[in-house]
Order: sequence, then structure tokens, then C-alpha cells
Amino acid sequence: MVTRLVLVLGDQLTPTLSALREGDRGRDLVVMAEVADEAGYVPHHPKKIALIFAAMRKFADELRDEGWQVAYTRLDDPENGGSIPSELLRRAEEAGASEVLVTTPGEWRLIDALKHTPLKTRFHADDRFICSGQEFRDWAEGRKALRMEYFYREMRRKTGLLMDGDKPEGGEWNYDSENRKPPPEGIERQRVMHFTPDETVEEVLDLVEDRFGDNFGTLRPFWFATERGQARRACSQFMREALPKFGDYQDAMMRGEHFLYHAVISLYMNLGLLDPLEVCRDAETEYREGRAPLNAVEGFIRQILGWREYVRGIYFLEGRDYTARNGLGHKRALPPLYWGAETRMRCLSEAVGQTRDEAYAHHIQRLMVTGNFALLAGVDPAEVHEWYLAVYADAYEWVEAPNTVGMSQFADGGVIASKPYVSSGNYINKMSDYCKGCDYVVSRKTGEGACPFNLLYWHFLDRHRDRFEGNPRMAQMYRTFDRMDADRRETVLKEAGAFLKRMDAGEVV
Repeated sequence: MVTRLVLVLGDQLTPTLSALREGDRGRDLVVMAEVADEAGYVPHHPKKIALIFAAMRKFADELRDEGWQVAYTRLDDPENGGSIPSELLRRAEEAGASEVLVTTPGEWRLIDALKHTPLKTRFHADDRFICSGQEFRDWAEGRKALRMEYFYREMRRKTGLLMDGDKPEGGEWNYDSENRKPPPEGIERQRVMHFTPDETVEEVLDLVEDRFGDNFGTLRPFWFATERGQARRACSQFMREALPKFGDYQDAMMRGEHFLYHAVISLYMNLGLLDPLEVCRDAETEYREGRAPLNAVEGFIRQILGWREYVRGIYFLEGRDYTARNGLGHKRALPPLYWGAETRMRCLSEAVGQTRDEAYAHHIQRLMVTGNFALLAGVDPAEVHEWYLAVYADAYEWVEAPNTVGMSQFADGGVIASKPYVSSGNYINKMSDYCKGCDYVVSRKTGEGACPFNLLYWHFLDRHRDRFEGNPRMAQMYRTFDRMDADRRETVLKEAGAFLKRMDAGEVV
């Protein structure tokens, strides 16, 4: 006799999940479901949908092998209710259960949907993270500014990662100043580990191709890991081949090199296939054993132990309205170029094209190319948020929204960032080879062929002068602008406005 349901969501594919620990495999029924609501609340990249469905099916088999009863609903099941709550109600009626054990989801949307079912729902904390929600609230209480750097130091002390007693290894908490090298002449690393689709994956690919073939994104070739062992192998390969150079080139961007020395494991951690603390400890071992330098290992660990944990804390601390914030009042529609329409800007063409093909781009491509342009152009942050949530395989709202609404678009008014992350074309030229062969000339500030980033940079500063002129980190920018000849300032603003007008009219820019 089934007594309770145990819900396992598509990004909770971890054997030690809190809801599973609370369950009784001899009496309780695990419920897993591929549903239209989750697959379609934004137009997800087909690779992302395929990754989640394939990994879910394999995890369900793993649970069955461990003795669990599993009720699994496929997307094409004619009895599929279309949402997680409807599937819970259907399974509860079939099994005669009235109680559900749930590990708290990573999105307010789904938390609220589960709270409004007539079933007795017991939420259990998602303790797969290194910092609990209560720990983060305690850290944040009373602070005037919630800066990641200070949170990260607390996480280092808590875990002991890269610590020398009570001091940071090497004497510094952060080696970011060593991690800003421009693109190398060539890449020595072998490619990110690819996995050949098996029968389960091929079946999912056919389904996704049929149902979501019109979504933005290339489905095949599909090479993601879809089970824990594969994810571990991909992570181990990164540690061996790429981690030693990760620090130096983590901000670099190169045409034709989609991954450089990046790990490309965030999608596996966010699914639950990899344990973040275990990954950090593996990286630390590479340093302790002399196989990777401190600047690389510290930079890598900071992205997980610091940034990943921090943005999750911010998402739940700030509450349900976070994704609706628009601190700069931006209202422009997201340009079609983000969905693959033609653009003369090589950097955006490269970043969007890579996103289309791989459902992946690294943090600088997201922040300083696609995010930077959207912010400079004044695009509505809600549209930017939905785009990032849709197109990346590692995007779930708890991690994506603070990165987009806060870090990238400054729409949260400075909760995360102390200043907007805006730059002219010079930064992109320094950190990439994108500007070579572009229709625009990155060194040209005005006139025919002037780089749009150069024009829009000053346009952004001008229209938000009242907001940012007093910011100590931006004062120098305004002094530089004010030293320009008045005619030149007028030309810059006029040409930036003309560019935006052409873009709004649907012209290729």
C-alpha cells in the first residue's frame, strides 16, 4: 500500500536528495514527469530539453534498480496532465495517497504551484548546496551591501577549501588579477568530452525534434552527459587537461573555440549529476598535488563556492518579484539578432551562433557581449531574463535570474553589482579576436563603420547620468566624457540614437 508520493524534479537527479532520504522505498511512490508546463514556460533550447528528459529517464531507472517504485510520465503519454501539480494529483488518486514529499524547487513559480495543490505537501530543504538558505540570510542580515567577495571568504572558512590555517592559501583570497589574459595563439586542450547518444537518448532526441523543432537552437549533434558516471568523466577530463590554463584564459573569447579551457560542467551540477563541494575538493587536490596553479584553482573554486552559492542565496533572499525588477527603466524590445537574425556585429554573431549550436556560452560571452549590448541598448530586462533562461542548458531561474537581472542588466538597482557592467568595444577587442574581420571598426569612435559598442557606451552614460555620476567607480568615465569637445559629444549621441532607431525599425545592424 502506497502511503506517500515522493516528487523528483528534472533538476533534482541526486540519489541523496532530501525528499528521497525522507521517503520509504518499501512503501512510497516516486513521481517523475516530463510535462508541457515545464518544457514550455519559456522556449527552451532543444538541447536543454533533451538533456533534462534523457537524464530524468536514466535516473528513474537508477531509482528502480535501488528498489524504489517509480511512476514516470513521458511527455507523449496520452494521460499526461501537462503540469507537475496535475501529475501529482493523478498519481495520488491512482495510488490512494494524500501526502507528497518535496525537495524545495529552485523557482518561486513552481514552489507556489505546489503550495496550491490540495495534497498535503511537505517541503524539505535542498541541501545539495554548500550554504543553506538560513546561513545566507544570517550572513546578509544587517549588511549595507551584499558583495560576493565577502560571502566567498566565509565559504572558504566554512569548508576549509584553499585555506592555510585561518588564512587563505598563498596569502590572498582572490587571484582574479592573474586571470585576465587575452586569447592565446592556439588551444592545447582536447575538446570537451562528448558522449555518443545511446538508445534512451536517441528516443528523447526524436521526441524533442518532433515537439520542439521550431525552438531556437540546434538539437543535433547532441553530446551532453546524461548520467552521473559520464558527468564525472567529463569533470575529470577538465581537471587533467584544462584546469591548469583555466585561470589564465577564463575571460578570453575566440572565434571557432566554443569552450577554450572552461569546464562546461555547470549544466551537470545544476541537474544534480555532480556534487559542487566534491567538484571543488577535486580541484583543490589538483593544486595540492602540483598539477594546477593556485590562480586557476582559486578562480575555478570561486565560481562554484562563491558565485554559484551566492546567487542562489540572493534569489531566495530577494523574493518573488526579483525577476520583474527594472531599476533603470529600460523598455526596448529584445532585438531579433538574439534569436539568430543577421547582424553585422561579429561579437554578437559569434556569441549568439555559439549559443544556438551548443546551448552554452561562458560567463564573459554572456556578461560582456550579449549582456553588455542589451544593457547599453536599453533592452527590457524581463525580455533579456527570459532569453537567458531559454537558451542555455545550465539555466534555471535560481541561478539565471540574479546573473541576468542583477549582474548583467543592473535591473535590481545594485543588489549584486556596485556598478553596471558596461564597456565600449575596446574591452571586447582586448579579450577576443572577434573584432578582426568585423564590418565595424573597433578603433573608430564615430562616423561610418564606428563600432556600435563605442557609440552606445556613451549614450548609456549620458542617459543615466543622474543615476551614476556620483558613483565612485564611474566618476572617471563621466570626467572623460565631459572632456570631449561639445561637438564630438553631440555627434556620438546623435549617431548612437540613429543606430538604435535603425535597430528598432528592423534594419540589419
